[in-house]
Amino acid sequence: MKIAVWDTYVARPDGLQMHFDILVPAALENENQIYAFGKQYLASKPFKTGSLNSKKCNFCHVENATPEVTTAIHTMGFYILEMENCT
Repeated sequence: MKIAVWDTYVARPDGLQMHFDILVPAALENENQIYAFGKQYLASKPFKTGSLNSKKCNFCHVENATPEVTTAIHTMGFYILEMENCT
């Protein structure tokens, strides 16, 4: 499965910046839907976060999905790859 990687940064109230990728099927081009996936992920966090917007969430590239990512996308429609300050 080909996936689109959306590089995302969101501020935390403690001054740290979260960095994560939103992974979606490559054919999904609706930015509002992709931002909604990011907001859903942020709402699951036990701490407050800044807002997600188009200046902080951008298409990066397309790549092949791993089996884990493919399963998550078939189940939830997206996958979040946590990179920095996400916990």
